[in-house]
Amino acid sequence: MAGNIAAFFDIDGTIYREGLITEVFKKMVTHEIIEQKRWHDEVKPAYMAWDRRMGDYDTYLMRMTDIFKQTVVGISSEHINFIARKVIEQKGDRVYQFTRREIERHRKEGHKIIAISGSPDALVREMAAKYRFDDWRGSLYKTDARGRYTGEIIPMWDSVSKLKALNELVERYNLDLSQCWAYGDTNGDFTMLKAVGHPTAINPTRELLLRAGTDPELAPKIRVVVERKDVIYNIDLKNLKLE
Repeated sequence: MAGNIAAFFDIDGTIYREGLITEVFKKMVTHEIIEQKRWHDEVKPAYMAWDRRMGDYDTYLMRMTDIFKQTVVGISSEHINFIARKVIEQKGDRVYQFTRREIERHRKEGHKIIAISGSPDALVREMAAKYRFDDWRGSLYKTDARGRYTGEIIPMWDSVSKLKALNELVERYNLDLSQCWAYGDTNGDFTMLKAVGHPTAINPTRELLLRAGTDPELAPKIRVVVERKDVIYNIDLKNLKLE
């Protein structure tokens, strides 16, 4: 039955065409919450290395995430919520056509649509609302009694955390995992992809491809999709050769 089926979506790099944290970071620099100097000294070198394909995207992303975590301590959550709303209002349509279509397909088929993302919860909440998701989980940035960030975080960017969240959602909605779908792009999505009957890796990292391709449970069932410009490619993992 459709009511026992869900589609689990990562957001960054799976729905959204980059990391949502990058858009928040840019706004925090513009609003002078983060000093320009920190961008130039700590983030720009990693960005330039990635842009020239001499470094990896994860290093660039983690530099921004680390600064974000440090900067929000003591800031009102309402301030970040406001920025998150603006980011999704202005950038929320910058998504892959493949995952946009899949979201609509699952909605038409009566499946629950759930986001499980490593992005800050304020961003995941806004993105989930925009695309009318039934539920969502993001990295929880804890606040004190005054609504100010404490610096304590319950992450949702790793495989262990995502699997725990998925299992809680399975119990909550009485889902049949063998009939469920999952979409992800990095190694952090590995356990989520492996747990369901219909996993799809979209624009996957080398690390995820290598791990999925050698896993006896995941390799036979995973679908690999690459979207470039206006073309969507379906890739046979069995015959894939990485350079």
